[in-house]
Amino acid sequence: MEDIENMVKTTLSQIEKVLSSKTVVGEPITVGDTTLIPLLSVGFGFGAGGTAKSNTAAQQGGGTGGAGGMKPIAIIVVDKDGVRIEPIKSSVAAAIEKLGEKVPDVVERIADKWGEKKKE
Repeated sequence: MEDIENMVKTTLSQIEKVLSSKTVVGEPITVGDTTLIPLLSVGFGFGAGGTAKSNTAAQQGGGTGGAGGMKPIAIIVVDKDGVRIEPIKSSVAAAIEKLGEKVPDVVERIADKWGEKKKE
C-alpha cells in the first residue's frame, strides 16, 4: 500500500505545480498600443485506486489516472479607451475571430503613428 500512497502523492504534487494563476491568466500579447490578456478555464479530474491482501504480500495493485483541459473564456483588452473584458464563444474559431476584429484597429493606429513620424 505504501507504493500506492507514493504514486498518489507524486501525482498530486505534479498537478499542484500546474495549477497556478499563470495557468488561468495567459501571457499578455501586445500589438501597438493594445495589450490582450487571455483568461482560461482550467479543469482537472483525478482518480486513484488500490488493493492489498494481508495474507500475501505479493498481491498488491494500484493505479492512478487523470485528465485535464483548458479553454479560452475571455480576453482582457487594455488600450487607450481603458480596460475591458471581452467574452469568447466556446470555440477556438470564435477566439481567433475576436482577435481578428482587433487587428484592423491596431494596424490603423500603427499606420497613423508611422505617418506622423515620417512627417517629423
